[in-house]
Amino acid sequence: MKKIRGRMDESILVCVYYGPNGERLIKRGHKLAQIMDCPLYVLTVDALPYDEFDADKSGYVERWKELCDELDVEEFMIRDDERRPFVKVIAEVAHNQNITQIIIGQSPQNRWEEITKGSIINALLREMTFIDIHIVSIDRTLKSIEDTTYEKGVRAFLQKDENETYRLSFARSKYNLYEGIFYKEIGTDFNNGVFKFVNNKGKTCQVHVTEDIITGAMKEPPNVKK
Repeated sequence: MKKIRGRMDESILVCVYYGPNGERLIKRGHKLAQIMDCPLYVLTVDALPYDEFDADKSGYVERWKELCDELDVEEFMIRDDERRPFVKVIAEVAHNQNITQIIIGQSPQNRWEEITKGSIINALLREMTFIDIHIVSIDRTLKSIEDTTYEKGVRAFLQKDENETYRLSFARSKYNLYEGIFYKEIGTDFNNGVFKFVNNKGKTCQVHVTEDIITGAMKEPPNVKK
């Protein structure tokens, strides 16, 4: 059950785009919401449908969802398959949720870089009268260290070997336990990357692959029906 906020006359919206900076912005918004004792909302916008997101995007979205649950965020919103300008979408959400404060990250390596340009700022201000807009400066080294580029995804499977470890396979077999998409890291000769799959509840999950082997614990049950 969500906590009843003390100040319903204030409401904060954090706008995130893809990259490790999203978590930092959400945490920044959460701190401000705690100080003001008001609701916090998180929004991400994309022109692509959700089921066409690559491993990077879906991974960030799942992590943001988890973080929003941990921080008791009022609502995490995805506006996918969106053809309108981002400013229009942000304005619509802000109006519907009675937002009074908006937090957006400034990073030269993603789409939110538009926000730093005067014309976009003016557009935001025109669309959202009486809303405070905070442009947060982002550590530029953050993305270059943590962000990885992947090749186009290919159909793949996971099997369990004699050592009880999960191994990547690209052939259909009765031994396959998981079916999904493998995204190989660009610039590596080995099968290093991310295996993305949909669990039995319809949630998108992913695990890291190092030289054909899944690293870390596999928490989801097999999704291949026998």
